[in-house]
Amino acid sequence: MQSLPVSSRCALVLIDMQRDFCAPDGYADLADMNIDRLRQPILAQQALLACARKLGILVVHTREGHRPDLSDLPEWKRQRAILSGAPIGDLGPLGRLLVRGEAGHELIDECRPLPGEPVIDKPGYSAFAATDLELILRIRGIETLLFAGVTTEVCVSSTLRSAIDLGYHCVTVSDACGSSEPALHQAALAMIGVEGGVFGELTTSDQLITQLEMRP
Repeated sequence: MQSLPVSSRCALVLIDMQRDFCAPDGYADLADMNIDRLRQPILAQQALLACARKLGILVVHTREGHRPDLSDLPEWKRQRAILSGAPIGDLGPLGRLLVRGEAGHELIDECRPLPGEPVIDKPGYSAFAATDLELILRIRGIETLLFAGVTTEVCVSSTLRSAIDLGYHCVTVSDACGSSEPALHQAALAMIGVEGGVFGELTTSDQLITQLEMRP
């Protein structure tokens, strides 16, 4: 990983660490995804959160979910979820699946935001689509985005690609991202580094924390 420019203003973007993806009886669990693998990066994420908060780095959390009336749910996504066995909007043990305001939509206790940390509610996979994330980052003068969360191949990757096209310097923290499918996790990480880093840089949580703490 290249050195982070001293002048860069960083933000840690923690993507979709919700009960619906990372807790028993949530959307992912009912869709037969391996939530143990989705929870695997939590310790690395907690270390990143502690470092960012100590250094005064902006932390942004995202949540995927839909309006209670499902008016922002595309038909193709509704049909796909039905085929997965976890129809969006259906009632589950944690409330209606992937619906804002339900217990399953909330972030897990291990990665709960502190007061003042923005929480971005998004209806799609990229955290920039149909949200005010870019506005929040531009107002703060953010130049560098540090990515962690789930899933590596879907929401993390979609947000990363949007950020690259918007001109951000992007760093993906490999052990702080997770997927229920190890092969897809590895493929998504491998795609970042092609062509000399077409989608930014890769690092580990230990490497990143060391580098952040060494900044003047």
